[in-house]
Amino acid sequence: MANPEKMTQRELKQPDAFQRVGEDAREWLIERQSAVLTIVVLLLIGGAIAAVVSYFSDKGEVEAAKQLGLALEPLERPVVPPVEGVQPTPPPGEKPPYESVRKQDEALEEALNKFRTDHAKTQSATTAALPLGKAQYRLGKHAEAIASFDAFLQGAADKDPLRADALEGRGYAYEAQQKYDEALKAFEDMSKASVGGYLAGMGEYHRARILIAQGKKEEAAGLLVKIPVDHANSAAARLSTERTALLAAEGVKIPAPPAPPSATGQDGGA
Repeated sequence: MANPEKMTQRELKQPDAFQRVGEDAREWLIERQSAVLTIVVLLLIGGAIAAVVSYFSDKGEVEAAKQLGLALEPLERPVVPPVEGVQPTPPPGEKPPYESVRKQDEALEEALNKFRTDHAKTQSATTAALPLGKAQYRLGKHAEAIASFDAFLQGAADKDPLRADALEGRGYAYEAQQKYDEALKAFEDMSKASVGGYLAGMGEYHRARILIAQGKKEEAAGLLVKIPVDHANSAAARLSTERTALLAAEGVKIPAPPAPPSATGQDGGA
C-alpha cells in the first residue's frame, strides 16, 4: 500500500504540477511491476494446470503457457546501473543485469511482441498483452500501450482480477497524451472492475486527479470525500484525504462526506 503514497508525497510538495503525473505514474507502474508479475505467474500456473487436463485437445495452450514464462525472463533480471562506466560482472552462469529500466523494458517489449506473434489467439497471448502494455507505457509508447491494454481487455474473462490493472494502465496512457475524457472513462471502468484488494477506490481517486487537471476542483472534491467512506483503510482513502486537504488549502469548497453505510442503514430503520 505504500507505493501510491510515495507518488502523493511528491505531489504534495508541488500541488500545481498536475502535468507531471505521467512521470509519477511511470515510477508507480515500475514499483508495482514485481507484484503484477507474481499475479501473472500465478494465473499462468492455474491456466497451465487447466490446460494439462485437456492436453490432447489443446496442446498449443500448454506450449504457449511455457513459452510465456520464458518471454517474461527480462523481469527476473536485475537492473544495475554501471559504476563509472563499468558494468558489474554477473556470477558464473547468470546473465548480466540491465544497465537501466529502459533497457529492461526494451528487452521485455521485444520478447513479448515476438511471443504474441508466435502464439497468437492463445490465452497466454492475451495474458502477455498486460505486461507488454506496461513496458510500452514506461517507454513512452502510449498509443502502443493502449492497443496492448485493449488486447488484454478484449481477451480476458469478465471476472479476471487483472482487468482493473489493465484499465488503470489504459487510463495512465490516455492521461499521458492529455486525452482526459478517455482517461476519465478508463478510470470509471476501473472503478467498476475493482471490487477490492490493493486497487480498491483507486479508480475513483484517479478520476478526481483528472478532474483537478481539468480545473474541475469542486467536482473532484465531491469524489474525494466519498472514497474514505466507501473504501475505508485503503491506500486510495489515504491519498484522497491528503488530496482533499490540498484542495481545502487552495480555497476549494469541500462538501461534507456522506454518512457511512452502516449509519445510513441505522437512520433508515429509525
